[in-house]
Amino acid sequence: MKSSIHKVLHPIAGRPMLLHLLASVGTLAPERQVVVVGAGRDQVEKAVAGTGAVIAVQEQQLGTGHAVAQAHDALAGFAGDILILYGDVPLVRADTMRAMLDRLSRGDEPRAVVLGFRPDDAAAYGRIIADGQGIIDKMVEYKDASEAERAVTLCNSGLMAVRSTDLFVLLDQIGNDNAAGEYYLPDVVMLPGAQSAVIETDAWEVAGVNSRIELAAVEALWQARRRIETMREGTTLVAPDTVFFAHDTILGRDVVVEPNVVFGPGVSVADGAVIHAFSHLEGARVASGAAIGPYARLRPGADIGPKAKVGNFVEIKKSSLGEGAKANHLSYIGDATVGADANIGAGTITCNYDGFLKYRTEIGAGAFIGSNSALVAPASIGAGAIVGAGSVVTKPVEADALCLVRPAQDNKPGWARRFREKMKARKAAKG
Repeated sequence: MKSSIHKVLHPIAGRPMLLHLLASVGTLAPERQVVVVGAGRDQVEKAVAGTGAVIAVQEQQLGTGHAVAQAHDALAGFAGDILILYGDVPLVRADTMRAMLDRLSRGDEPRAVVLGFRPDDAAAYGRIIADGQGIIDKMVEYKDASEAERAVTLCNSGLMAVRSTDLFVLLDQIGNDNAAGEYYLPDVVMLPGAQSAVIETDAWEVAGVNSRIELAAVEALWQARRRIETMREGTTLVAPDTVFFAHDTILGRDVVVEPNVVFGPGVSVADGAVIHAFSHLEGARVASGAAIGPYARLRPGADIGPKAKVGNFVEIKKSSLGEGAKANHLSYIGDATVGADANIGAGTITCNYDGFLKYRTEIGAGAFIGSNSALVAPASIGAGAIVGAGSVVTKPVEADALCLVRPAQDNKPGWARRFREKMKARKAAKG
């Protein structure tokens, strides 16, 4: 990855790959979760805090079998089935994990269940040779495979289900007599004794990430599937390929999303809202019937009420707009409460920061803020009040009052003509 960030912490849809995987695992209600990590332990430990996972450290990278063996102490006393997954293979569904466990518990009691797939290009993946019932005859790494074995299209994802009573006994029996001198996890399948089985899934589900190119490819896979799910659930995406979701984006029915919209983490949009083109939303709630954009930005803490309007080049941060409130043009609303049906004129800003602390602005229901006004927080504009265009408000404005803060207009007849004549003469003299 050529990065100071641990590979498994690079994000897909705004969430680290490892946390995508742990979220899917979490739906199975596992008794224990163990994350094996080599370098970058501090980063991973911080990322998984609160997930219930514990860390096991692989000091030397001696292969996948060696990595799994490092979980031995963390699984001491555990009696049950074990899923072996990979932090850089983030898209595996919980249903697929359940299918692996179900196959492990079938009557023929395979020693292990391996998840296989058939990619368009098998490339350098390890191969699985199995019969029509999915019983594995042989598993082999690509670099150790014969030409005939390389011609097989069923590939090994590396994901596996094994009973706890078998796993570490089997790991103790594998060696490293191979081209890389490593302890391969798939070798447990080939040990003498009971048989193992393979089940298959789609290649997209076991797509792995080893470079930023592959990271972008997996992001594209995730986004494509989420767009389809979203439209199936009743949202209109006018140009689906141009809309990007976060892992937790929630959209209601009859929401319309126009082209080139980006959803960061923590966004919910209620039924019937419209997100116009080129808008960016993060950490925001949009109520039913509201309209956002085009070219709007909702930052964390933005709470847009029913039928409210946030227009072009308007930025909202840590502020609420009441039902029917409008901020249609070129405004910044930060650390504010805007009452129902209030109108924020073009070019208005809430001056919420003095270089050290943030302060709030309260705008009452039905208030009208004229264009190009600056509301210097802490500020209070009463319900129904009107602030004249161009005002700099530094004191509270009572309900239903008119606030004008600007110098008297002074027109000087003929001044502009005389100025032009004077400047033309000066310019001619210089020439």
